[in-house]
Amino acid sequence: MEAVVNKIIPFSAVDGPGNRTAIFLQGCNFNCQYCHNPETIGKKNPYTKLMTPEEVMAEVKKNIPFVRGITVSGGECTLQADFLKELFTLAKEKGLTTLADSNGSYAFDKDPELLSVMDGAMIDIKAFFLEDHKRITGQGNEVVLRQSRFLAEQGKLFEIRTVISPELFDAKETVNQICRFFEEYNKKKSIRYKLIAFRPMGVRKAYVKGLTVPEEALMNELKSIARSYGFTDIIII
Repeated sequence: MEAVVNKIIPFSAVDGPGNRTAIFLQGCNFNCQYCHNPETIGKKNPYTKLMTPEEVMAEVKKNIPFVRGITVSGGECTLQADFLKELFTLAKEKGLTTLADSNGSYAFDKDPELLSVMDGAMIDIKAFFLEDHKRITGQGNEVVLRQSRFLAEQGKLFEIRTVISPELFDAKETVNQICRFFEEYNKKKSIRYKLIAFRPMGVRKAYVKGLTVPEEALMNELKSIARSYGFTDIIII
């Protein structure tokens, strides 16, 4: 079995808890306006490489014992779910933690095998309201909300995150609704909320015309909103 791998970052401190090896798989089923990894959207590009789970783990092993685990991102890593399961199984055998960085479109509730080897998921909540989500990604968010809630119920929702730009949506109301949606689950097990200020670097210019970087005051206000719902692990980047 092989997956299309875009890149492997040996050491990352931003893709989950502790120092981790981050693996980026190629291909995505969303087409987000502000995508910061647009080179991973298509099925392949000149820099991709076909790799087996064993070959990826051979790269990961070079970083042991300096990493705590692996995070598989993309693109959308769950489009290659069978590969993901095999890779996570190999990682668990080495005592590493396993995280999936996902847009939430995968039916996690139908895949107990994946859940059994996945320590947690990091889910992008692109927008809370359906029309906003369609406009930003080209897709609805009914599955995203349902699956992220399922993961929270299972105690496997490590992190949610939202990209903020004043022109994307009503940021305050969006964060209010997202926090309300996850409030009861956060009380049972802390969920990290990462609020990401939109930045134009590395983004396709044709898609981001008119989007601006949010002011620090707005980001701090959004953090205060999340805190009012009981979120304590809040990161602004």
